[in-house]
Amino acid sequence: MRGRMGRAAVVSAALGVLWWATVRLAWAGVGCEDWGCLAPAVGLVAVISLGLLAASALVLERVGVRPGRRVALSAAGMLVAFRLAGEAMPSWTSSFAHAVTAGVSFAVAGALAAFVTEAGVARRWRVTAVLGVVALVPVALITSLARYGL
Repeated sequence: MRGRMGRAAVVSAALGVLWWATVRLAWAGVGCEDWGCLAPAVGLVAVISLGLLAASALVLERVGVRPGRRVALSAAGMLVAFRLAGEAMPSWTSSFAHAVTAGVSFAVAGALAAFVTEAGVARRWRVTAVLGVVALVPVALITSLARYGL
């Protein structure tokens, strides 16, 4: 199981940094400063994200993390929770810090997804892991409200 989680973490981290770089290039390529081009820019980010989700399912299968599609979808769900929780965190100006954060977030999501989709893991541990990830969102919201107020 640890090897499976490790492989999923490495694949997910690499794809996370690739996602960050391609999204950054997409935003720079659209290069708009007003709200009129927000829809095409967000659409492009969605296409990139869905493409990398599909690629991650294939790559996970190739490295022996099966079922790759299920692991990739689980990781994507966890990444949504991580992203929502991350809104409460302070922002960095460093691009390097953003790339590292993307890689680490994707790696943790990939490892957790491999864990919760492993057949030999007891149901209580799967539920605990998923609830822990989901609990990040309200904890981050409460932390943000406590820090900044309404």
